[in-house]
Order: sequence, then structure tokens, then C-alpha cells
Amino acid sequence: MFASFTYLADWLVYQQLGLSAQTKWGSALHFFVEDVTKIFALLLVMIYVISFLRAAMDVERVRSYLSGQHRGVGYLMGSSFGAITPFCSCSSIPVFLGFTSAGIPVGITMAFLLTSPLINEVAVLLLLSLLGWKFTLMYVLVGMTIGIMGGALLDLLRAERWLQPFAAKAYQQAVQQPGMEIECEVRKLSFQDRHDFAKTEMLEIFGRVWKWVIIGVGLGAGLHGFVPEGWLESHLGDGQWWSVPAAVLMGIPLYSNATGVIPVMESLLLKGLPVGTTLAFCMSTVAASFPEFILLKQVMQWRLLALIFVVLLLSFTVMGWIFNVAFAL
Repeated sequence: MFASFTYLADWLVYQQLGLSAQTKWGSALHFFVEDVTKIFALLLVMIYVISFLRAAMDVERVRSYLSGQHRGVGYLMGSSFGAITPFCSCSSIPVFLGFTSAGIPVGITMAFLLTSPLINEVAVLLLLSLLGWKFTLMYVLVGMTIGIMGGALLDLLRAERWLQPFAAKAYQQAVQQPGMEIECEVRKLSFQDRHDFAKTEMLEIFGRVWKWVIIGVGLGAGLHGFVPEGWLESHLGDGQWWSVPAAVLMGIPLYSNATGVIPVMESLLLKGLPVGTTLAFCMSTVAASFPEFILLKQVMQWRLLALIFVVLLLSFTVMGWIFNVAFAL
């Protein structure tokens, strides 16, 4: 399915506009067209499907089940769900809103949201074919650990206080709503009712975030096309302790997803960049970039965004140091 977006970008940028893939403008514009169309399609489809399912399911039963489990089990389940779903942060927003609207604890929801952009089945298959099962397993375990620990910390700090007002209101209403009333309401919904609900949700949420998708991908496309090739390898290849936090900081302005960053990871490793430095850079690009946080600003206040940002940067830095030491032994 995703190949069709590449073909569309090829047709528009290379055939209709006559730009070359070897030029900075051609590369940047191709990135922009492909990612904007792909993200828009994902947003529209995922918002509709998730809203339809949310209208059809007994959200109180799901919330009660997750709330009734040991909180650690909930974090593990949220992180595991994030690991098996092929979402980036922008397309995870509808799922995040669905979870909060169902009254699922914010820490469990955040475990999902933090893990989802880092790990997906496509990225895992690519890593297996390129770098082997040991490296892949370590990558998955690190990504899930970041999600679980981040979710636990945010629950400890009662992060629901720092959601955007509309998301916080939906969360509080779900928590306070008697379960029997919600269950009865869901059972009365017909297929047409569910369709209407999903359509309304889709249009409302898409109308709120589309412009931020344009801004975020535009920023990433400019950096994708104009950052000099080989610059990272020449500056971060010595394995010094400061190279890991430097790599994390360099990844922040960039924009990619877990699938798209795998070939970059392979290239960096083949050119001699240490394993931990490479992982720290790629994870920062995927999960802590400015474009991603611009999108997440739609559902979170600045205080929560800043906290997540610091947690991720520290996690990636420590992880990079550990991997560098482990592979050096």
C-alpha cells in the first residue's frame, strides 16, 4: 500500500515537475509529497476505523480490565500493543485519544504512545534481515523498556493534569461515567450511528491536526534534502562519550519513522559509526524530533511535552552508552 505513495511522489516530482532525485530540491520535495500523502491517508483511515471500533466496543469493560490489572501488567500491555502496531506518533494520536476517551490510565496510554513510533513489525523484519536477531532483540527490548518506564513515571506524576483541555475532559468524563450507562449506550448504537460517530470524529480531529502535519513534514523534508551526505559519519565516528548525546541532539530536528530509519541505521553502521551512537541518533530521529512534538502538542500541554522530551533524551543517551560499551567488549 505504501508503495503507491512513493509512485505518486515519483510521478509528481520527477515526471511532472521535472526535478531530479539527485538534487536537494528534488529529494526534499519527494520526501514531502510522499510523507504528507501517506500520513494524511493514515490519519483519515485510522481515525475513522478506531472511532468506529470505539463506538462499537464496551469501553467501560476495557477500561475496567486494564484498571483492574496490576499497573505493571497494564504498562507491558500498552507497550506491547505499541510494538505491534505500525504507527508513527502522528497516526498514534487517534489511538491516544481513543484510550483517554475510554478512561484508560494515562501511563498505560503513554507506554503505547512512546513505544509505537520506535518499534513496528516492518522495522523488526528489516532489522532481522540487515543486522541479525541479537541486535533486533536488543532494539525491541530497549524500545519497550523506554515505553514501560516512561508510562510508569508519567502515572506517578499524574500526567493527565497536563493533557489539552478537550482530551483531559474526555478522560475525566470516562473515569467518572457509570459503567452501566456507557454499556447501555453502546449497545443501542446501530451501524449507521457508529458510522456517523466515526465520520464526525474523523473530520474534527483531522481538521485540528492537518496543518501541523504540513509544518512537521515540511521541516523534516528540508533537513532531509539539505543536510550534507556523510556529515554525521565524519563528526561522530570516533566513539567518544560525548558523541552519543551529540547524536541524540542532532536527531531532534529530523523526521522519520521506524521503518524509514532502518536503512539509515544500516548505512551509519557500515560506515563505522558505533552501534550505541547509531541507535541513539535513530531513536531520537523517530521519537523525539521537533516535527513529532509539534503534532503531539495537539493533545498535550507544553509541560507534559517537555517532560516526555527530557525522559526520551536521557533514555536514548544512557542506552547509547550501554550499547557502545557492550559492543566494545
